[in-house]
Amino acid sequence: MSIRTRFSLLYTFILALTLSIFGIALYTVQAQDTINSLKKDLVISANRFADATQKTGTRPFPPPDTLDFQPIPFDQFSKEKEFQAFSERELVRVLDMNGDLISSPFGREGDELPLSLEGLTAIQTQNEWWEIDTILDERMLIYSRTVFINGEASNIVQVARPLTERDRTLQSLATTLFTAGLVTVLIAFGIGWFLSGLTLQPIQRMTQTAREIGEKRDFSQRVHYRGPNDEVGQLANTFNAMLTHLQDAFQKVEHALEMQRNFVADVSHELRTPLTTLRGNLGLLRKNPPAPVDVQADILNDLVDESDRLIRLVNELLLMARADAGRNLTNEPVQVTELLEETCRQMEQVGTKIVFNQDISADLVITGDRDAIKQIVLIGLDNAIKHSKGKIEVNTKTIDNQIEIIIIDQGEGIPANKLEHVFDRFYRGEEDNTILPGFGLGLSIAKALVEKMGGSIILESEINQGSKLIIKFPV
Repeated sequence: MSIRTRFSLLYTFILALTLSIFGIALYTVQAQDTINSLKKDLVISANRFADATQKTGTRPFPPPDTLDFQPIPFDQFSKEKEFQAFSERELVRVLDMNGDLISSPFGREGDELPLSLEGLTAIQTQNEWWEIDTILDERMLIYSRTVFINGEASNIVQVARPLTERDRTLQSLATTLFTAGLVTVLIAFGIGWFLSGLTLQPIQRMTQTAREIGEKRDFSQRVHYRGPNDEVGQLANTFNAMLTHLQDAFQKVEHALEMQRNFVADVSHELRTPLTTLRGNLGLLRKNPPAPVDVQADILNDLVDESDRLIRLVNELLLMARADAGRNLTNEPVQVTELLEETCRQMEQVGTKIVFNQDISADLVITGDRDAIKQIVLIGLDNAIKHSKGKIEVNTKTIDNQIEIIIIDQGEGIPANKLEHVFDRFYRGEEDNTILPGFGLGLSIAKALVEKMGGSIILESEINQGSKLIIKFPV
C-alpha cells in the first residue's frame, strides 16, 4: 500500500471517527432532550389531573365496599374542566390504589394503560413511576403518580403520550447524520487523496530521479523543488546534497580507476623493456656456437644493468604501494637543519655541487617520520641533479608557522602544459639522452608522503630558467 493511500485512509478514518463521535453525541443529546421534554409535559398534565381528582371528592373512589365496579366516563367521574374538556392528545386514566381502572374518557372496558407489578409497587412506595410500553403497535411513554386526598393515597393518575413522532424524528436525524457523514467521508477521502498527491509529488520526483540515476549512473541530476522549506523541502535539499557528494565520490572513483588502469599499463610497459632485454641477452648466451668472449662480456654487463633497473623499479613500486596503503609513519621531532645537511652531504657524492642556505634556527624541529622526510628530500635532489646544468640550491625558511624546504636547479625548465602532470605516476615528460633514466615515480612518492604528514608540495618552473620544488611542513 502506497504512502498516499495510507495518508488518505488515515485522514478518512480520523474524520469518520470524529463524525461518528459527533453524530452519536448529537443523537444522544437529542434523544434525551426530547424524552425530557415529554416527561416534563406529562408531569404537568398529571399534576393538573391529580389536582382535579382531589377536588372531585374527599374520600377514596370507588367506595371500598364496591365489589364489581365498572369504569365510568370522565364527565361522570368529575365536573372539573380538566375532565370535561379533555383532548385526546394525551391518554389519561384514573386507577384505584390496586391498579384497577375506574375512569377513562369514554368509560370503556379495555381502556387500561399498562402498569407492571413493579410499577404498582413503586407507586405505592415512591408515589410515581415511568414506563415505556407498546399500545396498539405504538410505543407510549406512560407516567403514573399517586393522588392524595386528606393525606391518604386515594387514586392513581396515568398520563401517556405516543413516542411515534419522537422516534420518527430521531430516525430521520440518524438517517441524516449517517448520509451526511458518509458523503462527507467520501468527499474528504477524495480531497485527502488529491492533497496527498500534491504533498508527495516532490517525493515521487525524488524516486523518479533516483531511478534514472540508477539506470543511467548520471549523478548530475537534481530534484527541482519550489515549495516551502518544510520536511519535504528539507528532504529534497538533503537528497540534492547527497547527490552532490555522490557525484564527487563517483568522479573520484572514476579518476582512481582511470589512474589504476594507467598505472597497470605503465608498470607493464616499464617491466616489459628490461625483461625483453634480459630474455634477448639470455638467448644470445645460449647460442651454439657461443658468442665471442668480448660479446659475452657486453651481454653480461647488459644483464647486470637491466637487473639493477628492475630492482630499482620494484623498490620504487613497493615504496609507492606502501604510501598508497597509508603505512604508519612515526610521529617524532625531527631537526630540520641536521637532516638537510646530512642529505645534501650524501648527494654531493655524485659530483654535483649543492649549496645549502640555512635561514632557520638550528634547533627548529618539525613533527613527522625522519626517514620519510629524508626520502622526500632525496627525491627532490635526485630530480634536480638529473635536470640541472649547474649548482643546486637548498633553501629553508619559516612562513606562517610552516617550514619551507626549497630545492632550486638550473635545468631546462618544464613547459606549463606539462607542469600539472609532474606528480602523476610514470610521467617523465619528453626525455632525451642528456637526462638520466628514471621511472616517473619519485615525485608521486614524495607527494604521497608529504600529504601523509600534513604537508604540501608544489613545483614551479620556467623554460630555460630552471625549476623550484617547494616542500612545506607545519612547525
